Formats: sequence, C-alpha cells, structure tokens
Amino acid sequence: MTALTNNKKVLRFVEESAALATPDNIVWIDGSEEQRAALKEEGVRTGELIRLNQEKLPDCYLHRTKPNDVARVEDRTFICCRNEEDAMPHSIVKWMDPKKAYDLAYGIAKGKMKGKTMYVIPYSMGVVGSSFSKIGVEVTDSTYVVLNMMIMTRVGKMCLDQLGEDGDFIKGFHCSCDIDPENRYIMHFTEDNTMISVDWA
Repeated sequence: MTALTNNKKVLRFVEESAALATPDNIVWIDGSEEQRAALKEEGVRTGELIRLNQEKLPDCYLHRTKPNDVARVEDRTFICCRNEEDAMPHSIVKWMDPKKAYDLAYGIAKGKMKGKTMYVIPYSMGVVGSSFSKIGVEVTDSTYVVLNMMIMTRVGKMCLDQLGEDGDFIKGFHCSCDIDPENRYIMHFTEDNTMISVDWA
C-alpha cells in the first residue's frame, strides 16, 4: 500500500522501523470500516481472535491475553531519560539509560517481523484538530493491537493530514518477539516522544 503521507519524519520512522524489523509487507491503516473488517478476518484466520456466536453477539470476538503480556507487568516497564531523578522515583516502574535501552530493544527486535506484516497506525489521542489532542504513529506486527487502537483512539489518514508535511508526532514501535519472559520490555523515552515495546510472541 502506498504511504498515506508526505511527512518526511513519518516516512523516515517507518523506513527505519522496517529496516530494523524486516517485515515482508507494510500496510498503512486508513481507519476505514473495510480495513477494520479485513483485520478481524485476518485475526480469526491466524487464531489471534475467536469469532463468537454472531446471532447472539454480532461483531463480537474473543481474544485471550497471554499471562506473560508485557503490558500487565510493571517490573518490565521502564522510563528512559538521561537523569534518573527525572523518572519519577516514587513510581512502580524502573529507570534505564536511554542509550542502553535503545540498544537493548533494537537488539531484541532486529529481524523479528520477518515473514509478517508491519502495520502503520496513525492515531490521535483526542479529537483530531483539537488543541488538546496528540498525534502518534505506531508500527506493530499485531492485528490485535491495530484493532484495539481503532477502539481506543481516532485512527486514520485524517491524523496524518493534521500533521501536515513537517509536524512532529509520538513514535510507537511494537514487536512480538519469541523471547524469554524476563527479556520483555516496554520503554518510554520521555525526552524523545518515543515508546518501544518488545514482548512475547
């Protein structure tokens, strides 16, 4: 699919993510109902989603969260900023040096989307165009993540249109990796407007 934006910062982020994770395909999420339906069918095909009784529960699906899902484990969540004292020392999450964190995450994610599709999700936290909204772009290899972003945020080309050709955005990189449970990480780079999550496949 052709990129949905001319924003060079977005295109660079997508290119760099693809060079790291080496997916077979890249799909831009446009937010359409047709694409949403196709993603649900893909989730059912791969077993990631289970279609429920459509007569009793129309458009309902079951997804079982894995017990080792990184999003459920606070001790695998890190704030990555230059000064440890800036990482909310009272917080239940941990601090990690940004360079160490990038090296660690990139080392785990390298080549892990081979044979998969990388989805590019432009989204807005809040009403698109509002002075309170935040625009982000997340890349992921999970249809479940895409479908949840479509529920939790406003997703589609209108988010990229809001950015224009030079707007800044929050970067999100998520990759499902077949790794030891103790090597799962979700990292917040507070000084770079970047989030990286590498977790169990």
